[in-house]
Amino acid sequence: MEKFSQFRDRATGISPFLPVTTPLSTVSIVTHAVIFIFRLPFFIAYAASYFILFHHLPLPVIARKIALWGLMAIPGIWWVDLQLDGVKRGTLADQPLERFPHPGSILAANFTSPIDAVYLAAIFDPIFTVSYPGERKVQRVSLFGAITQALGPVQTAPPPGAKLVHLKDLLTEYPDRIIAVFPECGTSNGKAILPFSPSLVETPADVPMFPVSIRYTPSDVTTPLPGRWFRFLWNLLSRPTSCIRVRVAECQMNNAAAVRSNGVSSSNGSSESKNRKGGTSDTAAEEQRVLDRMGEALARLSRVKRVGLTMEDKVAFVAALNGRKS
Repeated sequence: MEKFSQFRDRATGISPFLPVTTPLSTVSIVTHAVIFIFRLPFFIAYAASYFILFHHLPLPVIARKIALWGLMAIPGIWWVDLQLDGVKRGTLADQPLERFPHPGSILAANFTSPIDAVYLAAIFDPIFTVSYPGERKVQRVSLFGAITQALGPVQTAPPPGAKLVHLKDLLTEYPDRIIAVFPECGTSNGKAILPFSPSLVETPADVPMFPVSIRYTPSDVTTPLPGRWFRFLWNLLSRPTSCIRVRVAECQMNNAAAVRSNGVSSSNGSSESKNRKGGTSDTAAEEQRVLDRMGEALARLSRVKRVGLTMEDKVAFVAALNGRKS
């Protein structure tokens, strides 16, 4: 993998697109194979029945959440370490609703695995979205769409025909739901936080944004490379258990929205037009500060660093890796 050193972040030396591997002995391989063969048909049957039938039934939200926990129980995801940043253990139930992602708020999570979407759906039942590099709008997707996005082709721009909307429009359309955003625009191996899409800065000034860090032990269930479904299922289903560590930071507010609002009220027509597009230097600087605060919060929660490698770099990495294998 040293041949791919050009895909390491120059400042940190981190390679966020390299898959994580767990060495196994011969005996371990046999044991894992037995567990995998036993679990695979149950997992496929359960997942197919949920997404084809159960998910579309007019059942209470709690029923869907219980079903999703059942889906995660099959591969042994039975333990979740959930904490609020700055809150002592054992006092989570005593915290006010405003301290936790709630309907009418934005949930901004790192993106490493298809499990991310399943877990978020089981806890928050959010509206899922897909963000794209340099694009201020998002694409609404279903839970299944969010899952497949984790192992789908790398996207550097919205696909043709994609229906894009602003986050503020989704908040208006679904006032009783949380809106989930994956601002990195694609998956990594969980060892770094990638640059953010500007979609978050379209959040209204009075709407809280919650950075949410999701990490896994072992971390080989992360899916930084597209299309590797069998490898993901092997890592997920072949070991007895996998653990999730979730950290939720204090909410951040979009100060850039207030700057834009002040600019729009100006009597200068050209300034008004530029501010609507986020084109003035003051607005652009404030928007970048908002994205930096969100990125730094996610990096701190995940105990990793931010890197400058983008989806363009990931496309080049995947092409170089596939070219080497071919």
